[in-house]
Amino acid sequence: MEISQSTYASLVLCLGIVVRWCISLNSYSGAGKPPMFGDYEAQRHWMELTLHLPPSQWYVNGTDNDLLYWGLDYPPLTAYHSYILGSIAQYINSSWTDLHTSRGTEGLQHKLFMRYSVLAADMLVYIPAVMLYCLQLNHLPKERRWLTCLTILFYPGLNLIDYGHFQYNSVSLGLTVWAVIGLSSGWDIAGAAAFVLALNYKQMELYHAMPFFCYLLGSCFTSAGWKSLFKLVSLGVVVILSFAICWLPFLQDPSAALQVLSRLFPFNRGLYEDKVANVWCSLSVLIKLKEILSQKQLVSLCLGSTVLGLLPSSIHLLIRPSVGRFKVALVNASLVFFLFSFQVHEKSILLAALPVCLLLPWQPVMCSWFLLVTSFSMLPLLVKDGLLGAYIGSTVIFIACSYMAFARDDNEELTTGQTQSPTPANNVLKYVFALSQLGSWGLLAASQTMQPPARLPDLFPVLISAYSAAHFLAFLAYFHWLQYNWVDDVTKPVSTKIAPRSSVKLDDSGDAQTTEKPSKYTFSVTPKTRAGKKKAEKNEYRRVTNNTVFYDN
Repeated sequence: MEISQSTYASLVLCLGIVVRWCISLNSYSGAGKPPMFGDYEAQRHWMELTLHLPPSQWYVNGTDNDLLYWGLDYPPLTAYHSYILGSIAQYINSSWTDLHTSRGTEGLQHKLFMRYSVLAADMLVYIPAVMLYCLQLNHLPKERRWLTCLTILFYPGLNLIDYGHFQYNSVSLGLTVWAVIGLSSGWDIAGAAAFVLALNYKQMELYHAMPFFCYLLGSCFTSAGWKSLFKLVSLGVVVILSFAICWLPFLQDPSAALQVLSRLFPFNRGLYEDKVANVWCSLSVLIKLKEILSQKQLVSLCLGSTVLGLLPSSIHLLIRPSVGRFKVALVNASLVFFLFSFQVHEKSILLAALPVCLLLPWQPVMCSWFLLVTSFSMLPLLVKDGLLGAYIGSTVIFIACSYMAFARDDNEELTTGQTQSPTPANNVLKYVFALSQLGSWGLLAASQTMQPPARLPDLFPVLISAYSAAHFLAFLAYFHWLQYNWVDDVTKPVSTKIAPRSSVKLDDSGDAQTTEKPSKYTFSVTPKTRAGKKKAEKNEYRRVTNNTVFYDN
């Protein structure tokens, strides 16, 4: 009996909610730690402010808005979201949002309300986007699509930060997934609008801005005749209108808009937050940049290194725009920002993790490895919040689900558009992956069982951040290589028109032999064995062997 799509969707949704709710039963940022508490209190405080103060005072220091006590430092859409949640909280229990007197509210009913608010945002924005994205993976059989969806929804990093530490990252990341879906489906205007919303919810979405800009501009250049100009003008109008609508309450007074911008980009803060797994924090072990360079020089250093890091991937995408390269460019751009930019938080690695999640069906081993390292890089923060048990449990679940989703049948590769043959290099990669994970779990065990020297109290957080940063630098090189060697774009759904492609098969001597062109709605197959051909027909999807390559016409 064939299982229906609705049954799969219901099962995946229920399992995703169960894992999230189990994490939410743990502690959160700043629990019972006055006077500042933590991110939980920050989110509640913003509900209080936006509910009782006019928009003109949301970002301005004053008697009723002490910016030193969790002042609002996110774009207007976050403020509007806080206002909606504050209105609901006021209706349920006004003491939760009373101006001044509600600080530090941590009652059981309030905790339930706050946890439900995260789940509601997740179910409205992020989870539907991930489900739709996975449904469009038509080169995978139905079961694999839903296992891929479940693997993405089980990603520990995002779940631990939103449902444990306490934030609403799923809103901005979910809007970004909707933007990617729009571009993948050929709806560039809708995708651009969705990304503007994501950027106006959290300014850290600037990590993804360059790939969106380069892909959309490059696609305009590749359009024929007047369509190119029309598309460029349409995109510009939509982006400007979307920004104007989001910022409307602050556009009447230029000083108010400038005040918002000063809160969004506080260059007076430090080079990085706590022990973050980026280049500058790792270098501080050997070179104390904060003592050598002034604040202005540090900002210039970060800006210059970030721009230089962005150029190779961005220029390549601009010249050769495709959806596949665009997704990989999202990884490269966000990793460059995380590793080299100014004022980076541990949680910012989630911005690199999102596009890696979207690439899981194409690069399952490398992407799963990367996602595990991103979660591990936040370990000091998670331990500080009392989430060690939740981290271990959710990581084990993610590994198990990832294995079920992407384990190879008879050592054959899935149709991914990338060639990954079982070679000695792949076997070496497996050993390196195992050693990497052994190092991660070893550092975890050591940090929890060994006492650091008195003169090095931050020994283990520094080791974890440096260990993770080394991985991220290696992954940055790998994903750049992947973008430059992305030979075929098979990311579009079947319902989208796909141009015919010619297939080239390499014979034993290495000479190219052209095979007939496939249908524009399928992908060419050269089964390596007769058994492989029967298996492909049985599973109703096609496989690509290690000696078949596709080229765009």
